Amino acid sequence: MWCRWLFRTGASRFCGSIGGVSAKRTFQTVRALLRPVLLSIGIGEAGLFVARNYISPNVLRDTNDVVGNYLQTLGTIYAVLLAFVVFVVWSQFNDARNYVEREANELLDLFRTSRGLPAPNRSAIQHHVGKYVDAILQGEWDAMAKNDDSHAFDEGGALLDQLWDVVHDFEPNTACHTALHAEILSRFNDLSDARTNRLTSGQLRIPLALKILIYTGAVLTVGSMYLFSIQSWIVHALMTGAMAGALSHILYLIHDLDNCFAGDWQVPRTAFQRVQQFIQNPREPRLIELRAQKGEG
Repeated sequence: MWCRWLFRTGASRFCGSIGGVSAKRTFQTVRALLRPVLLSIGIGEAGLFVARNYISPNVLRDTNDVVGNYLQTLGTIYAVLLAFVVFVVWSQFNDARNYVEREANELLDLFRTSRGLPAPNRSAIQHHVGKYVDAILQGEWDAMAKNDDSHAFDEGGALLDQLWDVVHDFEPNTACHTALHAEILSRFNDLSDARTNRLTSGQLRIPLALKILIYTGAVLTVGSMYLFSIQSWIVHALMTGAMAGALSHILYLIHDLDNCFAGDWQVPRTAFQRVQQFIQNPREPRLIELRAQKGEG
C-alpha cells in the first residue's frame, strides 16, 4: 500500500513538472511566433486593401485563369525551395545537437576513466576537464550564439592542449594503467573531433543569396494573391491572410533554426551542465560502495 502511494505521488509530481515545463515552453514559442505571423498578415491585408482600391476588378476578371496557372507554377517552385531549406536547417540543427551530446559524453567518459590512474595524474586530468567544461558554459556558448569567431574559443583550445600534455606525459607502469592510458588517448581524440564539429556547426548559416531568394519568393507569392478578381472582400482577405501567415511561419522556423545556438528553439546546454554537475559532485563507482558496505558490516 505504501509502495503504491509512493509510486502515485512520485509519478504525479514527475508528470506535473514535465507538464509545467512543456506548458512554459509552448507559451514562449507561441509568443515568439505571433509577432512575425501577425505582422505579415497585417502587411498582406494592407497591401490587398490598396490593390483592391486602385485596381479595377473588371481588369482582373478576364485574367483569373492566367493568374491561377501562374500562381500554381510559382507556388510549386517556391514550395520545393522551402522544403529543401527547412530540411537543410533542421538537419544542421540535429547534427549540432548530436555533436554537443557526443562531446559531453566524451568528457564524462574521460573523467570517469581517469579514476583508475595514480592520484597526481588523475587529479590533473580531472582538473583540466572541469576547467574545459566551465570555459564552454561561461564563454564559448555565448560566442557561438553570437557567431563570434574572435578569441572566445582560445581558452578552450588552450585547455585541451594542456590536457593533452598531461595525458601524453603519463607513463603507465602496469598492464591496467596501460589499458586505461590507451582508452584515455582514444577518448581525447574523439573529444577533439567532437569539439571541432561543434564549433563548425555553430558557424554554419544559410547563404545570403538563398535568404534573399526565399524572402523575395514569399513577397511575390503573397503579392500574386492581389491579382485575383474575387467579388467578396472577406474571402479574398482570408485567402491572402492565410497565405501570408503560413509563409511567415515557415520563414520564422527557418530563421530560428539557422542559428542553432540562439533563438527561441536552440540546442540546449544541459549536456555540459550535467557533466559540470557530475564533476562538482562525483559519484563513486558502485563497486566501491559495495565494498564499503561489506566493510561496515
